[in-house]
Amino acid sequence: MKQLPSPRTCNWLLAGLCILALIMVYYLDGILGLEPCPLCMTQRVFVVASGAFSLFAAIHAPAVFGRRVYASLAALFAAGGWAVAARHVWIQYLPPEQVPACGPGLQYMLETLPFSETLQLVLMGDGNCAEVMWTFLGLSIPEQALLLFSAMLIANFWQVWRK
Repeated sequence: MKQLPSPRTCNWLLAGLCILALIMVYYLDGILGLEPCPLCMTQRVFVVASGAFSLFAAIHAPAVFGRRVYASLAALFAAGGWAVAARHVWIQYLPPEQVPACGPGLQYMLETLPFSETLQLVLMGDGNCAEVMWTFLGLSIPEQALLLFSAMLIANFWQVWRK
């Protein structure tokens, strides 16, 4: 029977997956020139946070309790990202007449509105979030993010419960 990868190897793989996702973001923004919507930007924060905890765990290589703490924190941020990505996918599948109106840009909201109101507006999404600007293998960017967060959740839950 094959031996399971070590917790440290799993954490390196999770961190690498997040780095790969960020490289893809650079390609979409920097090379293709796609403008991210507020929900896309929020998902990136969750990718970075979850990936950071996986990277810290890979570098630190703690004992069982520490591994579970790191994996739980990484899973918490992956769950937040999953929720935002799921909302984003839901908005993309709304009929055109039900799509929320386009709102101001994130930079404008951060400069003029209180943070709590900006956060609420960002998480609600707007008309910009409904636009499918790029696909890969028939999946939109939020659908790909949903798969990424699902994989991160499964891997981190496994890290928490494995012996």
